[in-house]
Amino acid sequence: MADYIVRATAANAQIRAFAATTRDMVETAREHHNSSPIATAAVGRLMTAGAMMGTMMKNEQDMLTLQIKGDGPIGGVTVTADSRGNVKGYSVNPAVMLPAKNGKLDVGGAVGAGVLTVIKDMGLKEPYVGHSVLQTGEIAEDLTYYFATSEQVPSSVGLGVLMNKDNTVRRAGGFIVQVMPFVEDEVLDQLEKNIQNLHPVTTMLEECEASETIDKTENGYEAKAILEQVLAGLDVEYTDITPTQFCCNCSKDRIEKAIISIGKKDIQEMIDDGETIEVKCHFCNTAYHFTVEELSEILKKSK
Repeated sequence: MADYIVRATAANAQIRAFAATTRDMVETAREHHNSSPIATAAVGRLMTAGAMMGTMMKNEQDMLTLQIKGDGPIGGVTVTADSRGNVKGYSVNPAVMLPAKNGKLDVGGAVGAGVLTVIKDMGLKEPYVGHSVLQTGEIAEDLTYYFATSEQVPSSVGLGVLMNKDNTVRRAGGFIVQVMPFVEDEVLDQLEKNIQNLHPVTTMLEECEASETIDKTENGYEAKAILEQVLAGLDVEYTDITPTQFCCNCSKDRIEKAIISIGKKDIQEMIDDGETIEVKCHFCNTAYHFTVEELSEILKKSK
């Protein structure tokens, strides 16, 4: 596994932090959807955040969904993650293209104005649902605002995706750092100073790769290098390292259940058309085919 999430505490547990490297995950998503650089960056940033936020949940069956709905040309981005580092995501319009803004991919322009929704399904009667208004559409700032307003947890989120000239993913990763209610002023001052002086996430990843002093045989060394800068001078203690990957759990059986859910009338209309239908998974773009005979069996089950 090349992608990892590293969890840490600092300043005697006054701070908790997560960092992730997600190049392979984001490149896998790009390959599934043949997405443009802007769509790859938007989905990659949200998947990186989803991976880290997923590991914040405690139980194996817990599920997290992050959904961005904006009025920009990308149409929206959806990501789901579990507590074990498995993540999947897609955008409504993976072919979106916009001119660069200040020399960078204009993710904010692609997303536009809208709402971020966070759904946590933790096996309770009702899932937790939180909403916040998008601040920039650049995703990291929007999640920082979400944590502060919906969960009342002061946080800082950094996310980045860097593309190669051939539109493959060169670097991807991010961090989430959160302070506890009992944080001391001097600890908070040091953390704020560190964050103000940080390079962009992808620059930190590039610097890490170019460094000759970092042990690159260690799993998650890139994520640890990010946290060393975010938490400089704050007595970091690494507590956990989790592999993370793009993983879609779709199957023909699951798609069949989705077809049943659309209702008998629509299924009958598909049968009457007399053609094999194709249904694609939103998350991984895998195509599933159902013959008229299979649709007839599905219709019987729906009754």
